[in-house]
Amino acid sequence: MVITDQPARDPVPAGVPDRRRMVSAGRTALVLGALGVAYRAVALLAGVPPTNSDEAVTGLVATHVAQAREFPLFFYGQHYMGALEAYLAAPLFALAGPGLVALRLPNLVLYALFLVLMWQLTRRLYHPWFATAVVGLLALGSDRILKNQLIAGGGYPEMNPAGALLVLLAVLLGLGAVRRRAPALAAFGLVAGLTLWDDWLVLPYVAAAGLLLLAGAGRDLAGRGGAALAAGLAVGLLPIVAHNLTAAPEHRSLAAYRQLGGGTPGDWADRLHGGVLFGLPMGTGFCAPSRCADWQLWWGAVAPLLLVLAGLLALRALWGLRPAPPGDDAIRTARIRQGGRLALVGAAAVSLAAYAGSAAAGTTPVESSRYLSCLLVSLPALLWPLWSAARAHPGRLPAGLRRLGRAGLAAVAGSALLATGTLVTEAGGLTRADDRRHDLVAVLDRLGIRHFYTDYWTCYPVVFATRERLACGVIRDDLRAGWDRHPAYPARVARADRAAYVLPAGTALSRAVADWLAVSGTPVARTTVPGYDIHLPAAPVGLPLR
Repeated sequence: MVITDQPARDPVPAGVPDRRRMVSAGRTALVLGALGVAYRAVALLAGVPPTNSDEAVTGLVATHVAQAREFPLFFYGQHYMGALEAYLAAPLFALAGPGLVALRLPNLVLYALFLVLMWQLTRRLYHPWFATAVVGLLALGSDRILKNQLIAGGGYPEMNPAGALLVLLAVLLGLGAVRRRAPALAAFGLVAGLTLWDDWLVLPYVAAAGLLLLAGAGRDLAGRGGAALAAGLAVGLLPIVAHNLTAAPEHRSLAAYRQLGGGTPGDWADRLHGGVLFGLPMGTGFCAPSRCADWQLWWGAVAPLLLVLAGLLALRALWGLRPAPPGDDAIRTARIRQGGRLALVGAAAVSLAAYAGSAAAGTTPVESSRYLSCLLVSLPALLWPLWSAARAHPGRLPAGLRRLGRAGLAAVAGSALLATGTLVTEAGGLTRADDRRHDLVAVLDRLGIRHFYTDYWTCYPVVFATRERLACGVIRDDLRAGWDRHPAYPARVARADRAAYVLPAGTALSRAVADWLAVSGTPVARTTVPGYDIHLPAAPVGLPLR
């Protein structure tokens, strides 16, 4: 696939930058992007953001794939979200052994790829220096952004590169900037197919890119290009098709995602606040770890207005090009560019509306804001009204609007920079849980404990960190068995002569187990580690309850 080097020209606005300015913008973007990658590399090595049980399950899947023990299509314990991250990490595990750095390293590469794709996409649709500014913003990273981009726990690191690549391919094919079109169409089909296996959150961008491809390069789909697209799509769909052909009806994709969306929607005001007013600044990187100050909610009020304005600007431009003759290459180029802008607006609008309409937006807005991760692909569309106002010719816009555009851009950059600085200053506190977990493993080894029951969020990080030397089963607050992702681990605990209970200190679960053991009549050795209570009965005590 060969892409021409020339920037797309828009006959409507004047002042298209020359190649020298393009190179200068590209070099600046390269420096900013390298700083963003370096920042995340340092965070990765420092264990920021801290790991969790979901990511540990990904690590266990990668371990088993590297050892050729199992080849699951999905993460253990569920029938949605493909295990792509585990397969990307498996070769590194085979070379260097399982570990958190090796697990996250492919995600760092995906982030670097995302920056390259976003610069290419933004400079094609808008302006090279605007593309550089977008890369600069994407180089920053709040706690929520780094979680989405580095943690291998649910498809988020690969969704943004996939969405950006699909829209970029549709734009390039429409502009005629790809000489070998069949491989490009095959790549489009492959990535689109894989997203149906990996994570459905990116589907609005797949659909928008598909419509853009149909509008701009539909003539290529009649012959060899259509066959290439179909072949790529067929290969990409293989994992999800294989699953749906062999799984029980309740475990097939549509059933699984329908079950996920089956919660009670809740009050519309809570969903509007959690999904838009709070969700937008938290999900797009303007907030501190797990919290947004009231003043930071300004972005949740302004971003939807910018999205509407960006859509109106693209529609107006397309309407203005309507009378042009169909054979005019310059007009066709302008239509593709405006269509690409409209695709970014439409995909963002659908993603935001779908999230705001979900129960998660109202009930768990802090963690569920990750569902807005894909909006970073539409960052150019959100910021373009501010950029175009700030750089407008004095004769085209009133001075007040130009000042408003500059103030808006400064507020965006300042908010993202402040959120990044807050993460840096609080990083030590965020890793405290990982430090306590390391101390816990040391104490378990000293006590000779190899099998134990605990809560879900403690269980799998310990199993992964010890390379399955320790095994655990999950127990709930009602003292019954909890969500055991892989049956092999609780089975090992059930077969053990003695199993300990390792519980987060001060929790309802710890108190419930302590009360049960107190009336069981079985001698119990108790040890306290910072953050955990360890109970080791002399004999089985019938927990978890059946």
